[in-house]
Amino acid sequence: MQQQTVVITGASAGIGRATARRFAAAGARIGLIARGHDRLEQTAAEVRDRGGDAAICPLDVTDADALEAAAQDVESRFGPIDVWINGAMATIFAPVADITPLEFARATAVTYLGTVNGTLTALRRMKSRDRGVIVQVGSALAYRSIPLQAPYCAAKHAMLGFTDSLRSELLHDRSRIRLAVVHLPGMNTPQFQWARNRMGHRPQPVPPIFEPEFAAEAIFQAARHPRREVWVGWPTVKTILGQRVMPGILDRILARKGYDGQLTDAAMASSEGNLFVPVAGDFAARGPFAGRAREHPVPVRRTLQQALTTIAALPQRLGWRRASARNGQARQ
Repeated sequence: MQQQTVVITGASAGIGRATARRFAAAGARIGLIARGHDRLEQTAAEVRDRGGDAAICPLDVTDADALEAAAQDVESRFGPIDVWINGAMATIFAPVADITPLEFARATAVTYLGTVNGTLTALRRMKSRDRGVIVQVGSALAYRSIPLQAPYCAAKHAMLGFTDSLRSELLHDRSRIRLAVVHLPGMNTPQFQWARNRMGHRPQPVPPIFEPEFAAEAIFQAARHPRREVWVGWPTVKTILGQRVMPGILDRILARKGYDGQLTDAAMASSEGNLFVPVAGDFAARGPFAGRAREHPVPVRRTLQQALTTIAALPQRLGWRRASARNGQARQ
């Protein structure tokens, strides 16, 4: 990655910021895209401290023209874009019935259409050179939706469908442009501090929680050695395989546990969050769950073993609970 030109959207905080640090350590020249100017400046300083170079591009990824202009600026300064990483996102914590059409549209525009806009901007440059890597930051929720985050889950599903279509087209054209999707588990990022929230409690990632540097390393490796998809962490593997094998059972498990799993005990007033405008504050890569987050991945062999063991046990567990409930009713 030394002296390669990389663009990262959502680069001012969370996974995007951690990813910028990782590429900087490899000597990359990085175009940093996000809405918040001050946090972009902070990220750029971190990039330079780690041996990279940076250009900040304050913009909203829903603005395709602004993305185009930013790409031109980055290439005029650093040269042709080698890697483009789509990491910008927005979410809302609320039941579907409490989310307005405008909020659905905005979350979709940032998380899904922002990825489309970024991909198209990258393709305009990469196709003429017949080279380059585009990395989409996905999620286990691109396969298995959960309650209270319908707009985000739907947008990640859409991103995956869009990317699969594009991949087939690039194969048809015998293009050497590579696509990779990195699917992540629950990460300790600031989104849980600044997302729009109507639940009356502070939100949290679905445990187990991982530090964003874990995701950044996976994204970095996907850019170096592109693969169709990367499933990061055993929770992601378990979620995706479970959805393929027994989606109905997961529906019921999430109905019982999906609310509490995303909410802490701390009360919180309704928050408008950063859905439409950036929020002020000193937010960096990590969120507020450092005491609970894991910094290192579980070995792949153990990951698969845990996932398959859990999935195999689900029908038995569910049947035991149903039998226990029937026996309890019978005793009554």
